[in-house]
Amino acid sequence: MVDKNCGRYLYRKRGVFYFSRHVPIDMRAHHGCSRIVVCLKTKSGDAAVKGSQALAQKLDDYWLSLRIQQAPILSVQACATNGHKTSSVDGVPYLSDALAAYLALKGFNKGEVFTRTATRNVKYLIEEFGDRPIGEYSSPDAARFRDALFERGLTSNSVKRIFASVRSIVQLTISENGLEVRNAFRGTYLPDKDDKRSRQPIPLDGIRDIQRQCRDLDDDMRWLVALISDTGMRLAEAVGLLVSDLELEGEVPHINVQTHAWRPLKTKASIRKIPLVGEAFWAAERIGNNAISDIAFPRYCDGERAQAGYASAALNKWLKPRVPEGCVMHSFRHSLRDRLRAVECPADIVDQIGGWSTAGVGQGYGKGYPLKTLEGWLRKIG
Repeated sequence: MVDKNCGRYLYRKRGVFYFSRHVPIDMRAHHGCSRIVVCLKTKSGDAAVKGSQALAQKLDDYWLSLRIQQAPILSVQACATNGHKTSSVDGVPYLSDALAAYLALKGFNKGEVFTRTATRNVKYLIEEFGDRPIGEYSSPDAARFRDALFERGLTSNSVKRIFASVRSIVQLTISENGLEVRNAFRGTYLPDKDDKRSRQPIPLDGIRDIQRQCRDLDDDMRWLVALISDTGMRLAEAVGLLVSDLELEGEVPHINVQTHAWRPLKTKASIRKIPLVGEAFWAAERIGNNAISDIAFPRYCDGERAQAGYASAALNKWLKPRVPEGCVMHSFRHSLRDRLRAVECPADIVDQIGGWSTAGVGQGYGKGYPLKTLEGWLRKIG
């Protein structure tokens, strides 16, 4: 029997602990595989944790040394000798080279989303003005880029995030190479338009109707919707669950929301236990009774990556005709907070259930409210 719920990078098979870690995409050429598995030859949990930490640190140091060896891509000479484009006038790297260097230096342990976001932001700029040496972009170019982003229908906050990303990529290359060029994306005026798209909560009657449809369809996608609807979990948290994270026995059935190698959590407060009541309990039972692997939702998680983006696209498409305008999967989280407010649930209990960080030094003391107390408040909104 395999027990994967043993801690970070650890799983247990027939009582013996194994170290298992995903190999970052940029390091796979050095290992020839996508995952490293090592038998620790111990049945002691404490020894396994120490061995796992030592191996993880050794890998981190090794990967960092390899990335540093690759870092000379930033220099003019390295760009020339490795086939990268450089300006024929002053050797200033092109924007695509700046992106590659940025990802090599800052992408360490940041995950796929970091790489995908930076790449997409640079792609927007290249689509508008082409791939140029970074010193050849001008302030008027930056202003036109801003306008082009607004014409795409992006909000002010989205435009600001894209500019911050591009500005950082360009500035890193300038600093690392000691270039005497100006960062055209610094100082561009970015207006604060009243265009923020706030996610709306789903009305209670709408939630009940969706929950009834989830029972009627009774498949893994609907179990995921039902689980979130009465727990307020983030979609990524739910997608990355193990079946063993669903504790259905005991006085208070609950979910253990904890970090997994394939799915980190947003904040420290996100590590929590959520009582299973209402449709969430039904969904958890269906997941447990129909499990085909250790992963709760193998459609969206393979034990190496949790594909919350794919889940979001599919579930929001199903939800769209069933909810008011502006409502998406994340709206269940907003709704849960409103539902708890409606029964006058104390704010710090709401924060503990939802995994929101609570302000105040005193909030960091103690272990928080017992599960039985949380369960009582969740039953009130049912």
